[in-house]
Amino acid sequence: MAANDYHFVTTWRIAATPDEISAVLGDAAALARWWPSVYLKVKVVEPGDDRGLGKVVDLWTKGFLPYTLRWRFTVTESDSPHGFRIEASGDFVGRGIWTLRTEVEPDAPGGPSTLVTYDWLVLAEKGVLKTLSPIMKPIFAANHRWAMARGERSLGLELARRHAGGDQTLLAAIPRAPGPTFPHNIRAATRR
Repeated sequence: MAANDYHFVTTWRIAATPDEISAVLGDAAALARWWPSVYLKVKVVEPGDDRGLGKVVDLWTKGFLPYTLRWRFTVTESDSPHGFRIEASGDFVGRGIWTLRTEVEPDAPGGPSTLVTYDWLVLAEKGVLKTLSPIMKPIFAANHRWAMARGERSLGLELARRHAGGDQTLLAAIPRAPGPTFPHNIRAATRR
């Protein structure tokens, strides 16, 4: 394994059905809205077919470290609501596989629950990541874990908003998703 190869497997237990979770994860255009701590800018270049297969998305992302990443993913497999596979290029090259499996049936006491697994196998190609991976790999791995923990929290909040429907009282009680860390936006914030 090269020093700039990374393999992460993240598991979330989410109180929702695979259909509900798949609807959120499959809506790439909304990533920057509901997962703003990581997704700074998202542009759907190609929408793909009705299952999202062939969708191409350009991304500008970050974690807690003071660098950003520009990359693109293409949806190469889609089995909604059970998951999908992406191929990444740009500052990352590799693949990601989202898998959703029902843990607790919808009519069970306490409601539905889904086990969400993200298997991310990439080669870091951005200069700083590629160059510093031999000595900084544990810190870069911690950055990924931080980003995915924010994703789990943000997904739960987005699902709560969707479950609230138009009930303004319920919506007002749901906190905002965790925002991005600095410094990517310092200059932009001072120009507002």
